[in-house]
Amino acid sequence: MAVTGCSWLLLSATFLSVGAEISITPEPAQPAEGDNVTLAVHGLLGELLAYNWYAGPTLSLTYLVASYIVSTGDETPGPAHTGREAVRPDGSLDIQGVLPRHSGTYILQTLNRQLQTEVGYGHLQVYEILAQPVVMANNTALVERRDTLRLMCSSPSPAEVRWFFNGEALPIAIRLGQSPDGRVLTRHGIRREEAGAYQCEVWNPVSVSRSEPINLTVYFGPERVAILQDSTARTGCTIKLDFNTSLTLWCVSQSCPEPEYVWAFNGRALKNGRDHLNISSMTAAQEGTYTCIAKNPKTLLSGSASVVVKLTAAAVAMTIVPVPTKPMEGQDVTLTVQGYPKDLLVYAWYRGPASEPNRLLSQLPSGNWIAGPAHTGREVGFANCSLLVQKLNLTDAGRYMLKTVTLQGKTETLEVELQVAR
Repeated sequence: MAVTGCSWLLLSATFLSVGAEISITPEPAQPAEGDNVTLAVHGLLGELLAYNWYAGPTLSLTYLVASYIVSTGDETPGPAHTGREAVRPDGSLDIQGVLPRHSGTYILQTLNRQLQTEVGYGHLQVYEILAQPVVMANNTALVERRDTLRLMCSSPSPAEVRWFFNGEALPIAIRLGQSPDGRVLTRHGIRREEAGAYQCEVWNPVSVSRSEPINLTVYFGPERVAILQDSTARTGCTIKLDFNTSLTLWCVSQSCPEPEYVWAFNGRALKNGRDHLNISSMTAAQEGTYTCIAKNPKTLLSGSASVVVKLTAAAVAMTIVPVPTKPMEGQDVTLTVQGYPKDLLVYAWYRGPASEPNRLLSQLPSGNWIAGPAHTGREVGFANCSLLVQKLNLTDAGRYMLKTVTLQGKTETLEVELQVAR
């Protein structure tokens, strides 16, 4: 019996039956685009006259790929033939260089000598070779707790998406909001620990492709502003220095980016925009409160820290310098005291050895001074222990002695030789 492709199609509409034995499996099972695929048929029974292959959900002429006559080997392409399909004598269908559009349901219809038909169903999924996706961000520089981050994985493929942070899988469900398709990540009130490199990856069973990293910066701070001395935090404390020694104060903070620094001394701004401040040759004039103010130009936040710097009373090296150094007869001279004790209780000046008959004057705790037995009416005492001698004469030349007593009872004696020129 001779059967043509058109005549047996009409018969099949009248004598359709469904057999459970026919199965269709793709080989390979997970083909990539460009592969050669065979839809292998299993379970064919009896002597068959012809095959019909359909690429679609129903036995419709629209979906007909090809009809094949077993006895002659003749194959007739149908409307759904793409030029890549060929039917084998055993009923299997070869597809050369499959494309993603070849994916879908395939139906094989057979016709036997009793003019009965059977059908078998199979499914082909062709996986594309994925192009590299691109991560797009609403902004790559955000302010902590203020801004919202939105990342989108852009890819022309409907493949599955997964995310990576600094090269490691991102715990999306915990850290970031995820859109239903996994392609958009959202984080409200971004945190500093979420700064870093983000990548997305698209994948299917035969292909995987990861994007280039996009780097996210999160601005924060300044926080925990502190002043350091020799790597030791000194914020809120008092630093004591020996007279004429040096000190470097460092201002540190937790901040991104590095903050701008402003230093102040006793409330007055200093011309110093660096993260450190040098105090050289410490004197009484440099005693006071030093403040560092750190300002973040991105977050517009600021923070400050302060320390108090004082001279060490016990470490002051006291000296006496005549001003002028070589006074002449008739001039005034000041025996200037440098480095006097800050915890001073009383002092006394003597003309010669430190004995009561030689005492010129004494400074009392009240700040007033009183004359001694050797006072000539031309000597004046000052709070800083200095002594003024007015209208010098030649008899004023000689040795002068200063005696100081601190609040702790420490006594110190210092002398100076005064010369008077004619």
